[in-house]
Amino acid sequence: MAYKIVAQKDDTTVRSERSSLLIAAAKARIWAEEGWDVSVTDGEGNKLDRAELDGLFAA
Repeated sequence: MAYKIVAQKDDTTVRSERSSLLIAAAKARIWAEEGWDVSVTDGEGNKLDRAELDGLFAA
């Protein structure tokens, strides 16, 4: 399944696609920490919750 990441900041939009949820979540997390407004959707177009993504990195 492909996960699409869209990050927006000022007038710039960056799009990325990853097959791994963990990699998509890591990329989204880094961009968000750098001040980007980030959304991640799954292959069916469902937006994934930020808390769910952050939960992947919980110990």
